Parts: sequence; structure tokens; C-alpha cells
Amino acid sequence: MGYSRLDMDPHDGQPTPRTYAVTTFGCQMNEHDSERIAGLLEADGLVPAASEDTADVVVLNTCCIRENADNKLYGTLGHLKAAKARRPGMEIVVGGCLAQKDRDLIQQRAPHVDVVLGTHNVHRAVDLLHESRRSGPLTEIVEQTLDDAEAFPSALPVKREVDHSAWVTIQIGCDNNCAFCIVPAVRGQEVSRSFGDLLDEVRALAADGVTEVTLLGQNVNSYGRDITTRLRAAEPSVDDAVLAGEMWSGDDRRRPRPLFADLLRAVGALDGIRRVRYTSPHPKDLRPETIAAMAEVDAVCEHLHLPLQAGSDRVLAAMHRGYTAERYLEKLAAARATIDDLAVTTDLIVGFPGETEDDFEQTLEVVAAAEYDSAYTFIFSPREGTEAAGMSEAFVPHDVAVARFDRLRAVLERSGVRKHRERIGRVEEVVVEGPSKRDRTVLTGRTRQNKLVHFPSAEPLRMGTYAHVLVTDAAAHHLRGELREVLARPTHRTRIPVVAG
Repeated sequence: MGYSRLDMDPHDGQPTPRTYAVTTFGCQMNEHDSERIAGLLEADGLVPAASEDTADVVVLNTCCIRENADNKLYGTLGHLKAAKARRPGMEIVVGGCLAQKDRDLIQQRAPHVDVVLGTHNVHRAVDLLHESRRSGPLTEIVEQTLDDAEAFPSALPVKREVDHSAWVTIQIGCDNNCAFCIVPAVRGQEVSRSFGDLLDEVRALAADGVTEVTLLGQNVNSYGRDITTRLRAAEPSVDDAVLAGEMWSGDDRRRPRPLFADLLRAVGALDGIRRVRYTSPHPKDLRPETIAAMAEVDAVCEHLHLPLQAGSDRVLAAMHRGYTAERYLEKLAAARATIDDLAVTTDLIVGFPGETEDDFEQTLEVVAAAEYDSAYTFIFSPREGTEAAGMSEAFVPHDVAVARFDRLRAVLERSGVRKHRERIGRVEEVVVEGPSKRDRTVLTGRTRQNKLVHFPSAEPLRMGTYAHVLVTDAAAHHLRGELREVLARPTHRTRIPVVAG
């Protein structure tokens, strides 16, 4: 059975747009893919639904990094099965990393799903929906297509959730082989976008009122290594500057190297861009030129997310991380010595297979020495398809891992509170993100160091407003302050939501 873009309103007989809802699980890469899917659906005539339960098309963009990802997906699909029974016209799409990994299993377990697609064919979401209406439920999972420009966001319409800020994917895939990580299996090998395409995209965003961009990749600081390696073997061309940037193309040595530092400088120099962020780098690839670019380019924010994962060299080797704890701390010290007022965050895994009490004590020592502002901490969960999943005989008992997790969080919270208290009395530049969820009279903003600040304002300030705020108090995960002055009003157009029905 087929459905048109427009249904008839039962009250007045007028056609009304069909609606959609997108739910995202996982990282910023998934969030950005969801923006692309939303953009494709809107280009096909759909409008946002008031809720998932009332949407005509429901998209679940999945993650498979954590063990409970499956439970979240199938729990949601169970709820949607009942909703679809009440409204047979509802269509359900499952995409993302879990779809790439599980493939046909999703429709076997949830036959009411209409479309399953993977990480490499997001651009096909609407086409697959149309096809499923003609021929029934389908699954399309493709392997990486290196020559498919549509794999990158610049080729697709995007529905951004925030008008003043945007994600920009600079690469897809990952060439590392961390024992705990499923990403290479579901995202494929590392492929960088061309330098010129990235600058064109950011220019277009700036023209639309975006003032802050976050560069995304599984290993952003290796961006461009694949491009320069390929160009090194080719004759010089007029296209080299578009592919690899003017700094590399103007260097007669043509040596293979990452282009990330060049990209930071180029993006940070574009008119209208006030803030440049990025995530996530790999410690083994954090190079001096990247640190120098962060220090020298005004637009690049003073925030470094540098995943440690573990502080034991033995565990790091088992994880295939490619660095030692000492080398990690040396790079961190170099960054702090070069970049003024740098905030540092990290990722940590507790209970990796074979982790002993001595290994964990070493992690506590490194974490204490690193003095992080905050961290994402996880208890190890095996993911099918990873090397670590096969280490079952060395799994750490869950109660032991939980106890270690609590001890680690206590060390992290001490340093986080101390870092926050050091900011009391300082005037911070914040960008307004909107009213507080708990108190609508209080605004929330984000500092250059990516710290959340709550502050009252006598006048309503639009999202994207830049202001100076005096920090008056500090908690573990946020700051409190007083508005001192408005620095810049947002330039993006106010979007008026369209409500169907």
C-alpha cells in the first residue's frame, strides 16, 4: 500500500503534510546523520510531528557502542508496534550503527519495521521509504562506497536543531583497531572530505547565521592523511589546493601528513565564525602543529577532549591504543603549556578484560595527575565483533567493576569541582543556548571551555547571543553567574515551526 506526501484533513478536506519524528541514540556523528535524514524528509514534503506517537514516519537512528543499545532499540520498537497497530499508516525506519551491524536481524525480531538502512546509505532514506511502500519491508545495508559523494553531509539537505551552531563532518570511518571498539566495523575505513568542500560548507553555514562549528570525525586529528598519501603518488594538479588546501599544495615536498592543523587555521579565519570546536582526537595523533593552531587561532576554543581510556600501560597495550600513560601525559602537558586556559576532558573505561587492581590503581594515578575538568566514564561492555568480546575468560566481575567505577568518579569529581571553583570571580564569554530546563527565568550558556553556565537575565536573549557573564558559584557539572553585558546578537533567521493538522 502506498502513501502520498499529503493526506486529507478529515475536518475540512484540505491536504495536510505527513509528519515525521527522528530519535537519535549515540554520538554526535549519529546526531548529524539524524539532521541529514530530517532534511531529506522535509525536502520530501514532511513536517516535524508533535511527538513520536503521532508521527506518520518514525526514524530510529541507532548506536551500538554500549551493551544496552540493543535493549533501547527493541524496547522502543515494542512500544511502536502497539502505536502502529492503532495507526496502520505509520512507517518505521531503523538506521545507524546497530542497523549496520545487525542487518536482517532487526526485521526478524521486529517485522513491523518498514526500512532498515546502514551508516553508508543515509542519503537513500527517502528512496527506501518510497520503495517499501511499493514492495513491503526491506533492508539495505551497503559497505563503504569511497566514490560516493552523497556519503558526506554537504551533498544532502540538513535540518539543524540549533540555528547558531552546526556540526561539520570532516571524515568518516576509522583506521584504528582499538580492541573494544565496534566503530571500524560499522563505519568503515577512514575517508576524508576534500579541504575545499569543507570550507565551502562552513562559508555557507556562516552566511546562514551559524557562528559556531564543531568538526566531527572518529579520529579528527588524522584528517587528510589519506588525501595527501594519495596525492603524493600523483602528479601535481590544479585540483590539489581544493583537495588538500593551499598550505599543502604550495609545499614542494608534498609529504603525506594530516591536514587537521591546516583545517583549524582555515576554518577559524572564515568571516562570521566565532567558535571552532572538534571531537574526537586520538592521543597518538595529537601533533605539535595542532596544539599550535589551537593556541594561535582566536576562533578555536580552549577545550581539548583527549580520550585516555586507561592509565595502565599493560591495559593500553591490550586495547591497542598506541601510546603509554607517560606519553599521554607528555602530550597533555605540552597542550597546557601552549594553550592558555585550556579545559581538558576525557573518556575512561573501567573493567577492561584482564584489568587488575594494580592496573586500576595506575589509572587512578594518571587521572589524578591529569586533573581533568570532566570525563565520560564507562564500565566495559563486550560488543560482538570486537576483539575484546572474545576475552570472556578475562572479564572483570561486574561488582568489582562497579566498585572501581565509583572510586574513579570520586577522583574525577574532586578535580572537576576544583577546576570550576577556580573560575569563580572571572568574567566568561558565553553563547546562550536557551532557558534552563528547571527554571525558565534562568538562561543557560556555554563557555569557550565548553562549560555550562546558568544565569538570570532581565531581558529574553535569543539562542546564539554572545554575552559576558560573571561566574559567582560553581558545582561539579555547571557554573552559576550574573549577566554583565551582551556582546553580539544572533544573525540567523528565526525559524517558525510548522504544525500539521
